[in-house]
Amino acid sequence: MKKKVLILGGSSDIGIEVIKKFLKDKWIVVAHYSKNSHELKKIKNKNLKIFKYDLRDIYNFEKFLNKNSLFNDINSFISLTGYINSANFSEIKIIDFYDHINVNYLSNLIILKKILPKMKKNNFGRVLLSSSTGVKFGGGETTPLYSLTKYMNEFFFSSYNEFFKKNVLINTIRIGLTKTKLHKKIKKNLAKRIQLIPIKRMASTKEVANYIFIYSTEFNTLTTRKIIDVTGGE
Repeated sequence: MKKKVLILGGSSDIGIEVIKKFLKDKWIVVAHYSKNSHELKKIKNKNLKIFKYDLRDIYNFEKFLNKNSLFNDINSFISLTGYINSANFSEIKIIDFYDHINVNYLSNLIILKKILPKMKKNNFGRVLLSSSTGVKFGGGETTPLYSLTKYMNEFFFSSYNEFFKKNVLINTIRIGLTKTKLHKKIKKNLAKRIQLIPIKRMASTKEVANYIFIYSTEFNTLTTRKIIDVTGGE
């Protein structure tokens, strides 16, 4: 039986590279997108299954998962959600708090509630949530909620211990400044920002995807409950 990976945020630049690596390794890939599926649809592979869902609608997400067999028998789960509504703190609305928490954090918990028991039963599972280097600095002036909700993914519940001993390994990857379309648009102060990185450069999406693949597959045999730092030394 082929292994199956579920990827939230699959249409992101990093997500696309991760998908390609899993497909090359003959996995079935279930990839999520919320708005733009253009890059996903460019990938022609029968093992790629894509689905659309607006994770801000968190209250119906569990029902959506339970009524679709696509989400059964997941061997690996990767969350690359990155909801950002840029605003200074004084401009933030209450709905912004809910949207960030729903997309960047609660969606992960709902999926984990569904897939972890089966992973435990099968004595195999890999989970990799995503965080950001911004959590170390309180986020940017206009991205405090993004950094806050990414930081929540670095919290490991003590109750996860029941899964660790059953070869279900759960980690979070903290991603630094990466060459994505988003950062290409933000040219202001980018050169100064890069100089704060010890290696003095941004990561490529392929570099980050390599780390994600290793820690969310059988290549990871020991590492769990850790923050995997891919920030270039920040």
